[in-house]
Amino acid sequence: MPQCIVVADDLTGANATGVLLKKMNYKAYTVMNMERIELSTMKECDCLLYPTDSRGVEPDVAYNRVKNVTELLKADGVKVYAHRIDSTLRGNVGYETDAMLDCLGEDYIAIAASAFPSSGRVIIGGYMLVNGLPLHKTDAALDPKKPVKTSEVKAVFQEQSKYPVASIKMKEMMHGKHYLAEVITNLVKEGNRTIVFDCVTQEDMDLIADAVITSKIKFIAVDPGVFTATISRKLIVPAEKKEKNKILAVVGSVNPVTKTQMEELWLSQRTYNVFVNTKELVESAERSQAEVERVVDEVISNCPLNSICTVTGDGLYPENRIDFQFYTNRDHTDVEEISNRINLAFADITKKIFEKESAFRGLYTSGGDITVAVCRAFNTAGLTLMDEVLPLAAYGQLLKGEFDGVHIITKGGSQGGSDGINQCITYLKEKLYM
Repeated sequence: MPQCIVVADDLTGANATGVLLKKMNYKAYTVMNMERIELSTMKECDCLLYPTDSRGVEPDVAYNRVKNVTELLKADGVKVYAHRIDSTLRGNVGYETDAMLDCLGEDYIAIAASAFPSSGRVIIGGYMLVNGLPLHKTDAALDPKKPVKTSEVKAVFQEQSKYPVASIKMKEMMHGKHYLAEVITNLVKEGNRTIVFDCVTQEDMDLIADAVITSKIKFIAVDPGVFTATISRKLIVPAEKKEKNKILAVVGSVNPVTKTQMEELWLSQRTYNVFVNTKELVESAERSQAEVERVVDEVISNCPLNSICTVTGDGLYPENRIDFQFYTNRDHTDVEEISNRINLAFADITKKIFEKESAFRGLYTSGGDITVAVCRAFNTAGLTLMDEVLPLAAYGQLLKGEFDGVHIITKGGSQGGSDGINQCITYLKEKLYM
């Protein structure tokens, strides 16, 4: 039976949200006549979307339509209730949100993370911007049926809702999910029934979702679809996919850009990181093997509680970088050989982790040398390339070999902005339905 119920104010919006859910391997059905759906069909459905065609109607009509549909669809076992609204806040967003709240009960709170970052809709300082323009200066202000006259998101809801509305700004979102969960809980205690959020990136969506889950409140997601998909990913296991997937990021680059990107990843998402003592990898074969085993054991010990693990060379920080000249002189070799030892050790770490824990189905590698070493260690025939995540970051799957089908993103160490690795990991999470 459906674990996610989405009441949408129009058909195209319902379908757009359904596509986002389908990308995460959920079976999503848009239904316009419940009487024509057999119960056996419903058992196969993860997410049910029902359009009410209420965006342009009078407020009381919109309220009644949404309340009646919510009453029809609500059921035990539903983990996510959502109200799909227009991405530019047109329509009866407040009235319809009230309708769902009234139907589901006084212990439900509307969580309005109403941005759509990939479409240029972001909320900052409480105001919605559309491709950089304030909402009231866009075509939404000229809508013949329901023009939007303000860019302040709280004001849009407040004008239409009979319940108190609160706003959480970006400054409250800089201290992690536990702090944000406490802020949410306090606003609920003050009597607020709708809480609107600043939101600029997908990482903001993840943070809001994690905080809502941590707060343990009963909620309705109110958004154009992205937040609904984000929180569904965290709460609902697709009916046809019960196993838990994990991601391993293997980073040996010492590029300053990589340092910035890794630090942003660690701040933005829950990860478990193990630093590799790079010097141990070149001191001797025995010490290298001991370091490999230490890193592998630490990752395996901590991965049950962490879906994302990172293995990072400590040379990310300048004070830990090895003196290549010393080792080339000591071993009568060249820099290429010393680098090769390091790359092979990282590849060995990666392979052993994947051998010991089959839940690792996503892999991120930074730098061509380490990627090549990993592919050789995995005995893969190559990569099935499938998409460009961002410039010079490619997504695909391992082809043949011991780990056929593992999802992988490869990126050069110097490529992308400060959120480059974060984007790659988030992309992998979506592909793995995490």
